[in-house]
Amino acid sequence: MKPWSKQEVKKQREFKHLAYIPAFNRRFLTPFYDLMMKYAARESTFKPRLVGQARIDEGQRVLDLGCGTATLTILIKKTNPQAEVIGLDIDPEILGIAKGKVAEAGVNVRLDQGMAHQLPYPDGFFDHVFSSMVFHHLAHEDKIRALKEIIRVLKPGGEMHITDLGKPHNFFMRLPTLIIRRLEETEDNVKGLLPKLFYDAGFEHVEETTRHMTLVGTVILYKTRKPLRSTVREVKY
Repeated sequence: MKPWSKQEVKKQREFKHLAYIPAFNRRFLTPFYDLMMKYAARESTFKPRLVGQARIDEGQRVLDLGCGTATLTILIKKTNPQAEVIGLDIDPEILGIAKGKVAEAGVNVRLDQGMAHQLPYPDGFFDHVFSSMVFHHLAHEDKIRALKEIIRVLKPGGEMHITDLGKPHNFFMRLPTLIIRRLEETEDNVKGLLPKLFYDAGFEHVEETTRHMTLVGTVILYKTRKPLRSTVREVKY
């Protein structure tokens, strides 16, 4: 993978001054992120399924948007060693953890710092974009902007695979939702509006592939794709 140019490196350094919601909304929880994702969110049950639902071919380019500590990034690369895999996150502290995990795993992936709603990649750059437990961190306007950016950087026919909090599907899942919605930007998620946002951004064939019960609420997996011909609609917010 080619290293960043001097201009790109300068841009990456500027991100450290930006405001963002850290993992679990509290910086002091960052060191415990992997532990909480493993036991509270049960990531080992849904991340392999998220990777498995994609049809990643040899030589394709894949983005893990909001890669966090790179658990999913590493899994994608190990499952598809001939793919080019890039992870991106805004949080420099969590990217530091990710770099250590990537080195320990011995996989060749690139980790970039950047914003979900201002992706540092050209149009039509990726065949697949993944995102795990990221969108509930984004305000409504930033969800829309991020989806527009994803569809921009995807190739025509490219796929987006997302797992995130969704509308509680039973009484037990309503209880953790009442707590998590006070900490994160979950309103669109818990109202079940993510599929509508996907369509509004221009995606087609939005499919809910599975859902899981976790200690943080209902986690839903989605699969959708960018049309072969651009049909992106203007969304006002």
